[in-house]
Amino acid sequence: MAYDLVVLGSGPGGYVAAIRASQLGLKTAVIEKESLGGICLNWGCIPTKALLKSANVYDYMKHADEYGLSAKEFDKDFSKVVSRSRATADKMSKGVQFLMKKNKIDVIMGFGKLKGNGKIEVEKEDGKKETVEGKKIIIATGARANELPNLPVDGKKIIEYRKAMSLEKQPKKMVVVGSGAIGSEFSYFYQTMGTEVTLVEYLPRIVPNEDEEVSKQLERTFKKSGMKVMTNSSVEEVDTSGKMCKVKIKTKKGEETVEADVVLSAVGIKANLENIGLEDVGVATDKGKIVVNDFYETNISNVYAIGDCTPGPALAHVASHEAITCVEKIAGLNPEPIDYGNIPACTYCSPEIASVGMTEKQAKDEGYNIKVGKFPFSASGKASAANHNDGFVKLIFDEKYGELLGAHMIGYNVTEMIASVVSVRKLETTGHEIIKTVHPHPTMSEAVMEAAADAYDEVIHI
Repeated sequence: MAYDLVVLGSGPGGYVAAIRASQLGLKTAVIEKESLGGICLNWGCIPTKALLKSANVYDYMKHADEYGLSAKEFDKDFSKVVSRSRATADKMSKGVQFLMKKNKIDVIMGFGKLKGNGKIEVEKEDGKKETVEGKKIIIATGARANELPNLPVDGKKIIEYRKAMSLEKQPKKMVVVGSGAIGSEFSYFYQTMGTEVTLVEYLPRIVPNEDEEVSKQLERTFKKSGMKVMTNSSVEEVDTSGKMCKVKIKTKKGEETVEADVVLSAVGIKANLENIGLEDVGVATDKGKIVVNDFYETNISNVYAIGDCTPGPALAHVASHEAITCVEKIAGLNPEPIDYGNIPACTYCSPEIASVGMTEKQAKDEGYNIKVGKFPFSASGKASAANHNDGFVKLIFDEKYGELLGAHMIGYNVTEMIASVVSVRKLETTGHEIIKTVHPHPTMSEAVMEAAADAYDEVIHI
């Protein structure tokens, strides 16, 4: 069957592309090999947040007395926590199924492979094949967990994030390798649920892409919870021959062996480019990603690529916005290219982390003269009322023009606050305008105004 657009993959890039295309009058089909919604809905963004919420609630119960409450008899049921997470994912995937029907998008289940001239061969689960034809094709095949040569995933003792979300039994001890968003979120989840976690990071600080002060704050909080945090360290090998894993870790002080029930490898992701016909049709790749222009067209006419299989930030919201930009360009509209300097990043451990723009070091390295404002949540009335005083908001301004170069937050619910700062940067709002914008009291978001005021020596509450 022939379509105006065929989308290969149905994650937050693929399904959004299909829906926007349908809205714009294009006859559209989606090819999906596993589950509608892709990794994000089924094994990533959504079910992990369900796990983390369970950990949050469990932590509240453990500290009920701090709120004047008594919860003497309570416990956790790890299998039910996992089941709730899976049920949340299933619900969201069914929601995407509904959206496909609502927007009259054909869903073709199977593994798609480019054949050239707008044709894609789809191999079904039963081995049968059919050919689908599209005037335009968008590749949105996403990515999977990366695997290090000395850390081969076996799905039992050395696991990746998918297995970490669906373990039948909670481990007593776990080593997490890598402290990016995935590693930090799972470290928090398991530590809070009662597992003894050792977090190993090769670089000098955890969450290494964040501002240095944010990294230090998270490390303090993690250590306070009882977690062992090892930076400037690398896992050399894992002996899985016995009942426990023996993890050999190289540190600046020498080698150390840590025992664990399981080792979670959280060392980044790898694009899903294998066996989808890229080489056969000549689609250019570089460093394991598909090469695209500002509107996501590859070197092959009428073939596009979006999301984690391209060089941009591997984030669900990036894939979705790339999808809309790409489809609107295909449909003859005039979208503006995405500003990759204004992409928010969030980590949903506790305290949460949210950031956008340059870190303080990056701003200095770029040659800016800067003003830095910082407001601690220890001075926030709302944070005190919520008993969540860890963390701060830090804003970095260009001294000359007052432009907000970067924002870095760590604390309770900050992932819900960062969008307003992204809007501020999009609208090129200055520090003085933030200060003069009335923020409601008491809220966590007041800290943004106060941090701006601190940068200009006008702060009231510290």
